[in-house]
Amino acid sequence: MLRGRYTPVDLFALVPALALRFEPELAELDRLLDDDQLFQQVKADLSRRRPRTSETGRPSTPVEAILRLLVIQHLYQWSYAETEHFVGDSLVLRQFCRLGLERVPHSTTLLRWANLLQPQTLHRLLDRVTELAWSLKVTHGRKLRIDSTVVPTAIHYPTDSSLLADGVRVLSRLVRRAGDLLGRGTEPVFRDRTRSAKRLTRRIDATTAPHASKQSQAERPALYQRLLGITQASLRQAEQVQAWLADLPAAAVGRVRAALEYFQPLVRQACSQAERRVLRGQSVPAAEKLVSLFEPQTVVIRRGKAYVPAEFGRKLALDEVDGGLVTAYTVLAGNPPDAEHLANSLAQHQARFGQPPEVLAADRNFFTLDNERRAQAAGVRTIALPRQGPLSPARRRFEHRPAFRRAYRFRAGVEGRISLLKRRFGLARCRYHGHAGLERWVGLGLLAHNLRQISRTVAARRAA
Repeated sequence: MLRGRYTPVDLFALVPALALRFEPELAELDRLLDDDQLFQQVKADLSRRRPRTSETGRPSTPVEAILRLLVIQHLYQWSYAETEHFVGDSLVLRQFCRLGLERVPHSTTLLRWANLLQPQTLHRLLDRVTELAWSLKVTHGRKLRIDSTVVPTAIHYPTDSSLLADGVRVLSRLVRRAGDLLGRGTEPVFRDRTRSAKRLTRRIDATTAPHASKQSQAERPALYQRLLGITQASLRQAEQVQAWLADLPAAAVGRVRAALEYFQPLVRQACSQAERRVLRGQSVPAAEKLVSLFEPQTVVIRRGKAYVPAEFGRKLALDEVDGGLVTAYTVLAGNPPDAEHLANSLAQHQARFGQPPEVLAADRNFFTLDNERRAQAAGVRTIALPRQGPLSPARRRFEHRPAFRRAYRFRAGVEGRISLLKRRFGLARCRYHGHAGLERWVGLGLLAHNLRQISRTVAARRAA
């Protein structure tokens, strides 16, 4: 049965000699999380775990505690296990998470509850936190700066050989599990080809080393041909075992059968990709490339950076307003031009604050004549979108105006904001799986950031 809250217990009153209390920022954060709209939106998602979660079953960890534990986790960049450990050991964090003397939920329990949060809910939570910031006068929504970044996924550096080796390893493991379920495993169809694939992968990697001889480099196509043969043999094994599993009840072999159905098309795509690139010498467009069997939504993103020629993850567009709050984010499909997102950012800002920003700033990647005219038509007073390429004398004078230069200096702050989000709030690498997992990881990180920003500003104002 889904519980909302534990019976209130004041741990600070139980141990008065310790003189325990919240730090000013944590006290403000505690007040922010008392908001009933935040609580109800999270409760609505968690109640969908089972058909009658809200009515029957054992009493759950309360919704209030789950929300606060997730905020604490992303605020301090802890894992689920670290969150369980550190909250359990701290009276202050126990009081903050409203756990009282109850047990801290196990890390896997917290993980299962967190997986129920929907991407749309996190967008609504961020909107509600923005409303709270506006009511507390932390932001007025008068300035808007936009930028994009890449959130890398948790994958190793992709090569065709490593993808093929991963495919052999995964299929061999699933075939072995199927053999255990079928009560057999000595036939050739259950042969594990992982070691052969690993040896060939190491030899292929050696051919690309700077000191590799010409003879070694010449062997590369033949080595790839052998690795492709091993991968295709593993695929044939998986197909035969899958046919045998089809005759058994789904309850017994459902997970193995589902995993085989999921991975086989991806391994076939890896084979096709390696054959086209290595053996035929064809180029594969970035939009068609598979870079991971485990995070197939990962995209190859090139942004013209000399120190990072290619990034592997998902492109993220961020809208930041005065007060240092990220009011909206969008996980983009592929690697679209930045300029396409500006209209969406303006529309979201107007819907959120009821008026356009007085200042709009972004880097030159967001400039188009249509975007500039759109912002003017919306009523933006100062538009700082530097034009690309050679400038006419009139355009140069326009971009050297004091108002334009002040607005563009304001734009530079979004670079620091992105750096902070990557260093302190997890955007340097997504630890969740799949597209929904990435949305959840980014959403929770931004939610923790905004809550900290509001609590820090309000605490400083009270102390002044």
